[in-house]
Amino acid sequence: MGKIVISENVTLDGVVQDPAGVEGFRLGGWVGRVGDRGREGAAKVLLDEALGAEAQLFGRRTYEFLAARWPSRSGEFADRFNSMLKYVVSSTLQDPDWNNTTVLKGDVVSEVSKLRQELNGQIVVAGSLQLVHTLMEHDLVDELRLMVYPVVLGAGKRLFSETSDAKSMHLVDTRTVDDLAYLTYEIVRGA
Repeated sequence: MGKIVISENVTLDGVVQDPAGVEGFRLGGWVGRVGDRGREGAAKVLLDEALGAEAQLFGRRTYEFLAARWPSRSGEFADRFNSMLKYVVSSTLQDPDWNNTTVLKGDVVSEVSKLRQELNGQIVVAGSLQLVHTLMEHDLVDELRLMVYPVVLGAGKRLFSETSDAKSMHLVDTRTVDDLAYLTYEIVRGA
């Protein structure tokens, strides 16, 4: 069975909106470029995550953002990212150009549940906030990996929105990566 891993860049106050500064959010761009400002360690974490994953799962907007940028890039991370299996949840995307992409149409919960049954490794979800909220709400997430940036925005869309139930998590790893905190949590089921 596949393991759904949420991997997000997040501010100290839980904001995940517009880390790259391309969505028009007035406080966007808080991540900077990975590898800049002495953040080579963050780039290594991304590479290790891609090498350890069987597939990527995206919402349509995140997929389109990445598909417009990564196919033309090269290097170890780009080569792995471009060649790996990619799944995108969308009711409107028809013929994706990015290689190894499959569109999941229909009910998100049922499609992702089937995907978890079909794959055996890690299925990483990055960005894709609406999808993340849906997966969390329907207990489909197995692990959270949070790269915490030392900034407080005070506004913006947050990683955790209202849920119908409390979600218990167990901290399994914490480390410093460059000037960032990298936290890994497993979801505790039946708590």
